[in-house]
Amino acid sequence: MISDLEHMGKPMQQLLGGFIRMHVLHHAAEERGVVGNWMIEELRHHGYRLSPGTLYPMLHSMEKAGWLKSEESPEGGRKRVYRITPLGAEALAMARSRLKELFREVDPK
Repeated sequence: MISDLEHMGKPMQQLLGGFIRMHVLHHAAEERGVVGNWMIEELRHHGYRLSPGTLYPMLHSMEKAGWLKSEESPEGGRKRVYRITPLGAEALAMARSRLKELFREVDPK
């Protein structure tokens, strides 16, 4: 199922937005960090369709929250590379822990 986050109701956007933020933090923790266009494609592989107009404000709010830090790409141009911060790593660890606990409850196979 493909999720077009921009055309869903607000409650579903909020629910899935948390999963997307976790996914961004996960990849931002990798050495290369993330670039917006790459992240859009990565999310598409997982069934989410986000436009730059949805993803970039999300990245900016995550940076404002202190979870990400961006810098100009070494390749130049307007590209920015987003990397996880220590605060973002703490948030990701907590989210992973709570996701595991929740998964055990909602999928008790």
